[in-house]
Amino acid sequence: MASALDELQKDLEEVKVLLEKTTRKRVRDALTAEKNKIETEIKNKMQQKSQKKPELLDNEKPAAVVAPITTGYTVKISNYGWDQSDKFVKIYITLTGVHQVPTENVQVHFTERSFDLLVKNLNGKSYSMIVNNLLKPISVEGSSKKVKTDTVLILCRKKTENMRWEYLTQVEKECKEKEKPSYDTETDPSEGLMNVLKKIYEDGDDDMKRTINKAWVESREKQAKGDTEF
Repeated sequence: MASALDELQKDLEEVKVLLEKTTRKRVRDALTAEKNKIETEIKNKMQQKSQKKPELLDNEKPAAVVAPITTGYTVKISNYGWDQSDKFVKIYITLTGVHQVPTENVQVHFTERSFDLLVKNLNGKSYSMIVNNLLKPISVEGSSKKVKTDTVLILCRKKTENMRWEYLTQVEKECKEKEKPSYDTETDPSEGLMNVLKKIYEDGDDDMKRTINKAWVESREKQAKGDTEF
């Protein structure tokens, strides 16, 4: 029987296939949010396994370890950690050696509902991270960044203080409020993905349904071929 981690890996591959096939923005937004959610769950499960090793127990940083996707000279930062206080939403990005680059090489641009980070010439590469559609407005003037040892801390000043953010972005909120899948060891890890796709299908028009049907069939055929090769 496949483990929960194996099932999550299969879900992730299937979402990637569907993302490659679909051209509908609404479908892509929902699938992208689902992809990020599955990747976070995979990371958490892998961290739980790694914590059993004594040499890793001294890592007390709240930030998630970055697993960047390299695209040429620029590396896209896909993983991060975040929390909040009454005044700030704090985003933690771990980049080894970032504290050693010149201050001007670490740039953050804020708007009322987004921010983008660019780290230039770190170990011969640039690193970028763009987060759009923040859950709530932020104060551009009151937002800032701090560079610590191997970590960039982005401080988004809440426009409305003492208001708790349940999610970082609006897309994440919409996706999770439609369907709130659980990846408990007692449940099927594929259930959350199936629910999201079912909801998109039910709410979509004929073109959207045809797109999902085609992508779904092709992803299943691809998975079947992969199983028979073994």
